[in-house]
Amino acid sequence: MATAHDRAVLQAIFNPTSPFGDVPGLNQVKELQDDDSAFDVKLLEQVKSLELKGVSAAESGDQMKALEYFNQAIEVLPERASAYNNRAQNRRLQGDTTGALEDLERAISLSRGTGQTACQALVQRGLLHRLAGQDDEARLDFEKAAMLGSDFARQQAVLLNPYAALCNRMLSEVINKLRNPEVLEMESP
Repeated sequence: MATAHDRAVLQAIFNPTSPFGDVPGLNQVKELQDDDSAFDVKLLEQVKSLELKGVSAAESGDQMKALEYFNQAIEVLPERASAYNNRAQNRRLQGDTTGALEDLERAISLSRGTGQTACQALVQRGLLHRLAGQDDEARLDFEKAAMLGSDFARQQAVLLNPYAALCNRMLSEVINKLRNPEVLEMESP
């Protein structure tokens, strides 16, 4: 059976663009949860049902109906972050980047930057920043989401980190030379 160190070395060899020691699932202690304990149980149930209907409507292509469900969920519990995050995704799909960013800001604020919703909102906002060419802002969001446990965000943060990119490129070159020693012999004087 391979040790954690062995898996990290193999990860570096086969995935040179990921940070050393970044073995998927190795550092995850538990799945993120939102703290909904402050909300009335019946209202929370109602809001979760509205959000599920909104997600279903969005998945079936009915963005307007999805928006209605997310708006209703926000009306019922305006201090719960999840519906803002879902509405942001819906708005983004409709091309409303400004509205999506506003909802993501609200979701991150309401979640106090913790839990599943914060993680998802940070990733979404990071992607929107990246699409807008705002790589520094995107990297910060991805780093925060990575700290919350997002493997995707961790990979994006590494890709946007110029020092990590340089180190990964050098490591990749070393590994390629080790894989192809005959290339080394041909390059030697």
